Amino acid sequence: MSDVPSAAPKPDRLLALDALRGFTIAAMIVVNTPGDWGAVYGPLLHASWHGFTPTDAIFPFFLFIVGVSIALAYSKRLAAGADRTALSRKILVRGAKIFAVGLFLNLWPDFAFGDIRVAGVLQRIAVVFVVVALLFLSLPRRRTLALLTAGVLIGYWALLAYVPVPRDAVIENALATGQIERAHGTIEDVDITAIGANAIAPNLEPATNLAAWVDRHALPGAFYEQTWDPEGLLSTVPSLATALLGVLTGMALVRFTNLGDRLTVLGVGGVVALVLGYGWGHWFPLNKNLWTSSFVLVNAGWAMLGLALATALIDGLGWKRWAWPGLVFGANAITAYTLAGMLGVVIWSPWFGGESLQGLTMTAAQSAGAPAKLASLICALLYAAVVFLPVWVLHRKRIFIRL
Repeated sequence: MSDVPSAAPKPDRLLALDALRGFTIAAMIVVNTPGDWGAVYGPLLHASWHGFTPTDAIFPFFLFIVGVSIALAYSKRLAAGADRTALSRKILVRGAKIFAVGLFLNLWPDFAFGDIRVAGVLQRIAVVFVVVALLFLSLPRRRTLALLTAGVLIGYWALLAYVPVPRDAVIENALATGQIERAHGTIEDVDITAIGANAIAPNLEPATNLAAWVDRHALPGAFYEQTWDPEGLLSTVPSLATALLGVLTGMALVRFTNLGDRLTVLGVGGVVALVLGYGWGHWFPLNKNLWTSSFVLVNAGWAMLGLALATALIDGLGWKRWAWPGLVFGANAITAYTLAGMLGVVIWSPWFGGESLQGLTMTAAQSAGAPAKLASLICALLYAAVVFLPVWVLHRKRIFIRL
């Protein structure tokens, strides 16, 4: 994932944002590549359905950072007199490139086009970037964007809470058995209620909610889950609000250049978002798969507080040395993410007598006395370090790959 819409660090950049972006990418690599999926610390796994773990925050953090970056970068360009039409064209082209890289990673390494998954992390980033960036160019007033963000969050909640779900084969089977099938053949119980011959009551159960139904009937390609995709169509709508909250935060940072003012804005904004999000979560539970409105607010709150801390340490106290890995990862984020996706085939393939590199590393760590979960984490950290090396070389040579 790139540091949309910017690339190489510049003297006038908010270094804290670059570092936060890089550490977010590093965290994504770590949670995606454990030594053994059967031996992972709880905080490094996504919540199965309702709930919230640190891992659930990683993707929303990145989308929030995308929004902040949009506000910082395009505010400067507009102030310099850049042509909005030309900027719009560049935004569309960049979004198409990011989407294409996402499709490439989904096809890698077999390129089985018949089973292609159209949805994905980079694809969602591309859509969110394009839509939110164009909205920023078209609706530059903070009040308008704030109202739009609130409308998206409330509208999405209303859709899932009040719109009945049409019955289809998946729902018919769930009504008959009380169960649905998830990824890797996992069977899960669901509690749904028929309301007539053609629909079931609005619900937030896996596979039978409105967002899942929309995926089955409007999203082409294969799904990450059996019958819906966590990066599906309807759930992408509230992810726009995640980036829009980033845009509003970025606009505040442009307006308030004093460090103290910035920390106040981030701190107060973060606390308010957390209170609203956790409060709403009692009625509209935090859920990454559905990207619920409460989930949006909670992640925005933690992202603001994280950015406040990074700003205080890096841009305030000048503690740049500890942030160096994040700055390196953040400057070539799309390269790091792409390398991590492609090299995964190498570490998981059975090269050595039926054993993979990741498996050998896991065995070595356990032989050295590490418990299974710690050994699994060591494997993930080593893999992140391997991905870091070529990105660091690019950084040293001042090569910043941007789409």
